[in-house]
Parts: sequence; C-alpha cells; structure tokens
Amino acid sequence: MSPATESGGHVHATPKVAVVGAGAIGLAIGSAFARAGSTILLCGGRTPVESITIVEDGVPHTWEATHLDTPGELGDVDVLVLAVKAYATDAMAGWLRAGADAGATILVAQNGVEQVQRVAPHIGQADAIPAIVYLNVERTAPGVATMRRVGDHDIALPSAGAGAALAATLAVGGMRMNAAADFPEVLWTKMMINCAGNSLTSLTRRRSEVLLDPAIAALARSITREVAAVARAEGAAVTEADADAVVAWLQAAAPANNTSSMREDVMAGRPIEHDALTGAVVRIAASHGVDVPVNTMILALLGALRPEEG
Repeated sequence: MSPATESGGHVHATPKVAVVGAGAIGLAIGSAFARAGSTILLCGGRTPVESITIVEDGVPHTWEATHLDTPGELGDVDVLVLAVKAYATDAMAGWLRAGADAGATILVAQNGVEQVQRVAPHIGQADAIPAIVYLNVERTAPGVATMRRVGDHDIALPSAGAGAALAATLAVGGMRMNAAADFPEVLWTKMMINCAGNSLTSLTRRRSEVLLDPAIAALARSITREVAAVARAEGAAVTEADADAVVAWLQAAAPANNTSSMREDVMAGRPIEHDALTGAVVRIAASHGVDVPVNTMILALLGALRPEEG
C-alpha cells in the first residue's frame, strides 16, 4: 500500500493518480486531482500527453503530467481513474491489473450502472468506486478539453468506503461534489438522463434541442419511466415523477444546445456505448421480469447504426 493511502478505505488528500483514458472526462477529473496537488500519470494512448489543459469560461488552465506507455511503468499509485468508454474496459485490463497490484483505489468514471461489475474481472480484491460525471466536456486536442458545468453537481460518488475521501480531494480540486448516501438513486437518475438524452440525440443526430420537440419529449418520458421501473426492481427509490423530472431537466438544458458523448461518437463514426446504457436496462429488466418495450426498441435501433453512416 502506498504511504498516501490509509487503511480502511481512506484515500490521502493528495494521492498519486493514474488516469487511463485521457479523453474529455479523464482530462477533467485529472485536472481536479492536479489542482488538489496530486501527481498525475497519463496512461497509454496513441499520442503521448505530458500536460492537462482545461478551458473553462474561455480561460485555459494547465497542469503538468507524466505520460506512461505501458502498464509495467506504473509503479506505486494511490488512485487509478478509468475514463475510457465502457466497451473499451477489457482492452485496459493491463492497466487495471497494474493499479490493483499497486494497491490503488479504482475510480470508474464510466456511464451505466455496471461499473464495478465491469472492472471486477481485472482488479482482484482492489476497491472499485463508481463515479457519475455530469460535466459537459469536449476534448479539442491531445491533453486539451473545454469544460462546461451543468446542474448543481459535477461528480457524484458513493459516500461509503473510499468514496467520501475521494470526493473531498476532488472538491479541493474545484469539483462540485455529491458524496451520496443514496447513491443507487443518484446512479439510476443519471441512467435515465443518459438513456433518454444520449439515445435520442444519437438516433436523430441532433443536439439537445431535439428534446423540445413534443413527440420526442413524449418518447423520452416513455424511456425514463421504463428505466425508473427497472431501478425500483433493483431497490432504488426512483419514482415515475422522478422520470418525468429528468425529461423536464433535459428540456430546460436544451437551449444551451449541448451535445451528448454518444451523438459525438455517432457523428465521428466511432463505436457507441449503447450496450452499457440501454442494453443494461434491457438486461436487468429481463432478470426481474419487467417489461421495457420502448427501451428494447431503442436498443435495436442503436444497434443498427453503422459507423460509416456518421
């Protein structure tokens, strides 16, 4: 165990942090750890990156980082942030194993509700903490991203285990944190946002303004109500009113003309995370005998998209 990590799931205020996936979200989280005084390692990638630059409100802020080519270079590290898309998790197995072997806490900054299950085969007994990211971040160049804040929080973590200590460190780094005791409800609420917002912007190839169309808004409510039903089957206290509130929140944010990560992947011809989002809803619904016909249809449509169409 690193000197910066204490027993009992408590992470030191300035841990040594490895970021696997220096895309938009990885850069944003890495910048917060750097602002809090952590040493930052940026792991892998096609282009070596040795700094993080975040542009917020038109003002750039830059922090030094060290680029690592292979997991064998990782060495001692306290926190490993996994910020690749869900479908790329297995390809990062070497980095995950190296972090786990070093005794690192694995912070899984991915969409969906299966973050911990997704990394479990690669980390042994290491502690895995799921992160919910609300930031709207766009990577504009290697190591550079533009960050916009939406809503009341930037990141949510469970308050149990190492979550509270990580939340405290990220708060020092400027993130508006929610260390949530009711994390399952928070997680499933974000799932509703993603299943409606990401899916419908991707299928229509339009930005968030598409949610202002009455027919699309009605479809979004059908999606979120089904997701809420699955959440309740999983034991989360998510109501139909919460589902409708998610759509109202998406509509309120629509004038900002935000995009979604899934839409950007579609437009760029990249693979999409539909299996981690709508696919997870359909799988979990089936395990509980919950009928989700709209999400089943949306999953089929997303699965039929082809990269060359973007």
